[in-house]
Amino acid sequence: MLRLTILIASLALAALANLTYAEDWREFRGPTGQGHYLGKALPIDWSVTKNVAWKQAIPGKGWSSPIVLDGRVYLTSAVPIDGSKDLSLQAICVDAAKGSIIWKKEVFRQESAAAPNIHKKNSHASPTPIADGKRIYVHFGHQGTACLDLDGKIVWSTKEHRYAPVHGNGGTPILVDNRLVFSTDGSDKQFVIALNTADGKVAWKTPRKTKVGQPFSFSTPLAIAVNGKIQIVSPASGAVMAYDADDGKEIWRVRYEGGYSVIPRPVYGHGMVYIGTGYNSPVVLAIKVDGKGDVTDSHVAWTLKKGAPHTPSLLLIDNELHAVSDGGIASCVDARTGKVHYQERVPGGYSASPFFADGRIYLQNEAGVTTVLRAGTTFEILATSDVKERTFASYAVVDGAIFLRSETQLYRIQKK
Repeated sequence: MLRLTILIASLALAALANLTYAEDWREFRGPTGQGHYLGKALPIDWSVTKNVAWKQAIPGKGWSSPIVLDGRVYLTSAVPIDGSKDLSLQAICVDAAKGSIIWKKEVFRQESAAAPNIHKKNSHASPTPIADGKRIYVHFGHQGTACLDLDGKIVWSTKEHRYAPVHGNGGTPILVDNRLVFSTDGSDKQFVIALNTADGKVAWKTPRKTKVGQPFSFSTPLAIAVNGKIQIVSPASGAVMAYDADDGKEIWRVRYEGGYSVIPRPVYGHGMVYIGTGYNSPVVLAIKVDGKGDVTDSHVAWTLKKGAPHTPSLLLIDNELHAVSDGGIASCVDARTGKVHYQERVPGGYSASPFFADGRIYLQNEAGVTTVLRAGTTFEILATSDVKERTFASYAVVDGAIFLRSETQLYRIQKK
């Protein structure tokens, strides 16, 4: 069923306007993993009180984005333990209608003496949970991965796939064919792995086989349908690879010079995937997905250097590819050719990924300010809003409501 869902979603992107999505927002960037919402009308502006249905303090610190399933919001956090520098790595469930915390569950205990340092913008709970309708899967990078039922009981957990992280954890798993798939790109080892959702056992594991000076990255894969087969597209330091969802065998790869600490999740349409190549000088690549082997010289349709993001994911809307750079340059380019329609400055620095709804693009900066643009080839700011607190998490959007996570709060924002 999951394979069929992914196949339908991938093929339907070309006719996105005709899609009807389920209300749930079960993974990072929503139903197709690409930041699109079709549903009840959303507010265009808010404050810490205006158009706020509720806000709930969330214990600890975490930059995982919220997900929403059957009237509940799920997220993770790293909560300090009294009298210790250790952290309780928790899954948290919140009532989506009322904002009250339903349950909190410690999944792992992180011992401070053994925990590596993290980047100042990162947290120890940055990967976003993902749900299959009956269970929730949480991932803390090198600290472990687990499956919980909807009442917070741990079904299975594993800490077998440890690695040496740089800057902490980041990339989020995806679900494909009853398997949980994620990348592991540390300083010591780099691979993509699929775990059986039933028990957490390894279904397949594929080494990256790249030789780069700085091999660490934090990307989230994207599953796409190509000629009736599911490919898992996973960017890494120095190259992006596509893997066969059945057995993890590499299908194709595109190399890029100098790229490392790759974060943006790919997007897909027009027979191409669009990726960012990471630090120090990011480039957006448009790659045709029908190749085999090393297709660096044959399948890159176009590139964009100016305005490419290090961190936020891209946003594909019909024939336009939109991006916001970490430094606050909003870009719109023709997704088929790479022709630039506009590049304009928006306020602040950016880490969260944008989303599209109601003919608008929602951009959230690191200071908690959301800028809403009109979608299209002409730059127009429609509104700005401010929750007056840092945020690096991306949105969840369900049933006319935006769930926004700031440094200490979770907001439900909707029209009043």
